[in-house]
Amino acid sequence: MEAIIGSGFVIVIIIVAIMVFLHFVPIGLWISALASNVHVGIFTLVGMRMRRVPPQKIVLPLIKANKAGLNVNVNQLEAHYLAGGNVDKVVDALIAAHRAQIPLPFERSAAIDLAGRDVLEAVQMSVNPKVIETPVVSAVAKNGIELKIKARVTVRANIDRLVGGAGEPTIIARVGEGIVTSVGSSERHTDVLANPDDISKTVLGKGLDAGTAFEILSIDIADVDVGRNIGAELQTDQAEADKRIAQAKAEERRAMAVAKEQEMKAYTQEMEARVVEAQAEVPHALATALRDGKLGVMDYYNLNNINADTQMREAISRTGDSTVPQGQVPIK
Repeated sequence: MEAIIGSGFVIVIIIVAIMVFLHFVPIGLWISALASNVHVGIFTLVGMRMRRVPPQKIVLPLIKANKAGLNVNVNQLEAHYLAGGNVDKVVDALIAAHRAQIPLPFERSAAIDLAGRDVLEAVQMSVNPKVIETPVVSAVAKNGIELKIKARVTVRANIDRLVGGAGEPTIIARVGEGIVTSVGSSERHTDVLANPDDISKTVLGKGLDAGTAFEILSIDIADVDVGRNIGAELQTDQAEADKRIAQAKAEERRAMAVAKEQEMKAYTQEMEARVVEAQAEVPHALATALRDGKLGVMDYYNLNNINADTQMREAISRTGDSTVPQGQVPIK
């Protein structure tokens, strides 16, 4: 019984040892590499395990590159994987570039991949150009009419400028700027509607792909719509603003006139008060004149008679004017 248990324990140890050995020494992957005429040492595979690099992520792309006739070695692929790159996509891009006869060394392909760009898509775009559709661009001609234009830009990836070159948003922004400039220099919006290809020629001649990762092949105007009359709206807004300014100035003048009127009323009341004050001094002056002997009693009575006679004449005059029939002139 003890012999059976001991032999079973030995078998388990052997199985575990084989599993550990196969984990660190991928025999199947090594045999696949040899069958594909790719020379990868068994200790190289063990070293990958020790460096925590999955051997299949290096060996399988290496086999694919070798079958495509590319000169790529294990150290290059492993270094790229350790740097955080996508080894399989880089190899696919190298194969696609090799088939399309596009010069693309491994170092440049790895640099493009590490820069965050899809290197395989870039190679495919170099073979098959891509069409970028711009959003609707609003531009105004010199006569004030708004045009809404949509363009399609055909671009091809420039592999030499993929690292450090601007992307699609820059192309779209530059094309939009060129459309606005071209329409803005047109005298009438009908000129643009009659010859939309003039916009394409003008924009394409500005060299918009400078400093970008693309080469612009063509710019085609896809749609042109007539929008609002911006010039008329601006003139209307200006007229409304001028009207409000004039109203404000008129209100200011009216307020100043009201203030001046109130000031004159106050001044009139002040002068009337001075007249009343001066009239109040007349009795005092008469009393002083009587007291000093400068005015006699008869003179005083005569003055009163004159005042009474004047008041009577004024009363008779007012009464006569009110009793005269309409259309007749009163007899004086």
